[in-house]
Amino acid sequence: MGRAYQNRKESMAKTAAAKTKVYSRFGREIYMCAKSGGIDPDGNLALRGLIDRAKKAQVPAHVIEKAIDKAKGGGGEDYAAARYEGYGPGNCMVIVDCLTDNPNRTFGDVRFAFTKTKSKIGTPGAVAHMFDHCAIFAFKGEDEEAVLEALMEADVDVTDIESEDGTITVFTPNTEYAKAREALVNTFEGIDFDTDEIQFLPKTTTPVEGDDIPMFEKFLDMLNELDDVQNVFHNAELPEQAEQ
Repeated sequence: MGRAYQNRKESMAKTAAAKTKVYSRFGREIYMCAKSGGIDPDGNLALRGLIDRAKKAQVPAHVIEKAIDKAKGGGGEDYAAARYEGYGPGNCMVIVDCLTDNPNRTFGDVRFAFTKTKSKIGTPGAVAHMFDHCAIFAFKGEDEEAVLEALMEADVDVTDIESEDGTITVFTPNTEYAKAREALVNTFEGIDFDTDEIQFLPKTTTPVEGDDIPMFEKFLDMLNELDDVQNVFHNAELPEQAEQ
């Protein structure tokens, strides 16, 4: 077995760690969503969408149930949302979304990831204006007009709809997420979302090249290893070979 076995073992350990991180993120987000909007997915549409996404990410049922049970009890951790903005390697723009029970610790951890990679953390709003905060839904289909009609009837503010290669993608403001999702689910029976999430989409991209590429990868790794970090959004454009 030798080295090949060791490589496989390390790869498996890394995958297991990544899965644990995904479970933790979803568990924390489901708990907060259920605590603030109610534990019934039929009445809390954001929770319903979150649970569906968790299942697609193969989060075990017991992780989902535990998070909802914690919210039902009303006790447990008191997480708060925290958002940090700044400039990463190559001067790309970065937004880091966190859920934390200790803002001082989280800010210190995120700031360390910035400073360790010669990046610069900024003030709130430093780069967010260069991103569109959207809800995005992608699913199999070709009747773009039927989708638009369903959303318009539900009084959803639609930013854009794209249809390509048998997939329809809907963009709405992030505040329209629950209403848009409900309209699509109610209109198109059995709809299966390939994408169902809220994201920051950059209005422009910044090429990251040369020595900044490994530094950027290190920067993302450091952020993603932090328990409090839920999502990292950026406008970095990497060469194709670096993305593979």
